[in-house]
Amino acid sequence: MQPGFVTANRLRFAYLEAGAGPLVLLVHGFPDTAHTWDQVLPAVASAGFRAVAPFTRGYHPTSIPADGAYDIDTLGSDLLALIEALGEKRAIIVGHDWGAGAAYAAAAMRPERVRLLVTLAIPHPAGVPRSPSLAWALRHFVTLRPKSSTSKVQANDFAMIDMLVRRWSPAWKVPAEETARAKEAFRQPGCLDAALDYYRSVGLRTPASHKKNVTVPTVAFAGENDVISPRLYEKARHKFEASYEVVQVPGGHFLHREHPEHFIPELVRVLRDHAAAR
Repeated sequence: MQPGFVTANRLRFAYLEAGAGPLVLLVHGFPDTAHTWDQVLPAVASAGFRAVAPFTRGYHPTSIPADGAYDIDTLGSDLLALIEALGEKRAIIVGHDWGAGAAYAAAAMRPERVRLLVTLAIPHPAGVPRSPSLAWALRHFVTLRPKSSTSKVQANDFAMIDMLVRRWSPAWKVPAEETARAKEAFRQPGCLDAALDYYRSVGLRTPASHKKNVTVPTVAFAGENDVISPRLYEKARHKFEASYEVVQVPGGHFLHREHPEHFIPELVRVLRDHAAAR
């Protein structure tokens, strides 16, 4: 599938697309690309939706921002701008990992633009209590911040990428080719530093968008074997003022890749249920 291109929020975004109907924006995380949704795109399209998976800012072949902005509020603004650039006023946003963080931000900033919020593998970041076990699960937020981390991630054919995927999805026998697309992107000039700048942009203060409650219907997918406990999604329930459903499915952090046979039917159910309820 060849990517399309569109300008949004002053950047040239690449994206993959399938189908026609209400817009569903599928947003990837790290270490990943829009190809993480390769099995999801056709299923969502077959269910009667226009499925669009952008390569997020800095991820080849999307442009690298000249201003180096990768904060979560900017990432949320990207999604809102993409909805408009794709010719729509509203969309369903499905976000995984960093894509989930951006999706929470977008829904809080402009709830009128988000029909439904669907997140994978990340409970609302401002809704869960801090603990030593959570800090240990998220220790990569420290190890990936230094400038020296670029060379460490590149070493031995990006061996750290493979290690992180195995750590975050500990029950998954990861296919040998699973990380090939991400590694291909990270070999492009500036792309790996851009991806790591997401982590370097994280400050001590909660982003403005994450301080707000989410007022749109939300469905959060939690992997049963994720290093982030499914229990934390219930602890985050107070951040949601509209309907909030937690769907627990087999798999770890990459639940949509590990068990597409479980995840995809559940996602299609969620999309169809929401469409039918309108």
